[in-house]
Amino acid sequence: MNLPLATMPATLAAEGLSAVRGGRRVFEGVSFTLAPGGFLLLAGRNGSGKSTLIRAIAGLLPPVGGHLSWGEARLAPGDLAAQGLLIYQGHQFGLKPVETLAAACRHWAAIMGHDVPDDLLVAAAKRFGMVNLLDEPIRCFSSGQRHRAALMRFCLAPRPLWLMDEPTVGLDTDNRAALEALIADHRARGGMVIAASHDPIAAEGDRLDMDAHAPRRVSYAEGWV
Repeated sequence: MNLPLATMPATLAAEGLSAVRGGRRVFEGVSFTLAPGGFLLLAGRNGSGKSTLIRAIAGLLPPVGGHLSWGEARLAPGDLAAQGLLIYQGHQFGLKPVETLAAACRHWAAIMGHDVPDDLLVAAAKRFGMVNLLDEPIRCFSSGQRHRAALMRFCLAPRPLWLMDEPTVGLDTDNRAALEALIADHRARGGMVIAASHDPIAAEGDRLDMDAHAPRRVSYAEGWV
């Protein structure tokens, strides 16, 4: 079952983004354009800023330089989330151990402003082989099952922009194929995906090398800073 997107997608653009985390400048000068149906893979070494960039786009870590725009509108930090335009999945899945999988999905969708009919919930669970776990409490899940439970959320609320941080971690071949099919379906309906991953993802699109945006070092007589 496909949900209509919450709004007609517009082009997302970044111009000269820079970010600081933990008192350290992580990256600078990041620019990209992502059109409806587009896919952007963030690549680079650990610490290059892939996760930080995703958090900046999500509004969780405002950039210290540059700006984002959605269509013709320049965005303030957090605008994409506040306007119901994105789904973000980071390294923390935000699942309550006492809830069943079905309850956790419905709880999350309610926060996003949506009800989840039974057929949609079952279809989402089928994608990731979780149907037999819908009535099981999250506390009984393995880390891989919790990851798949979190990925189910992308099926449950219509948002044009998906932000995925290491979405392939812990997935076997079948579930990685399910993830790639989910991304393809979303893009076919005009949705956009930005994914940070060390692993290849079978999706045609653009690649942004975060290593190329490492902060420049300035040389002084006493050394590098």
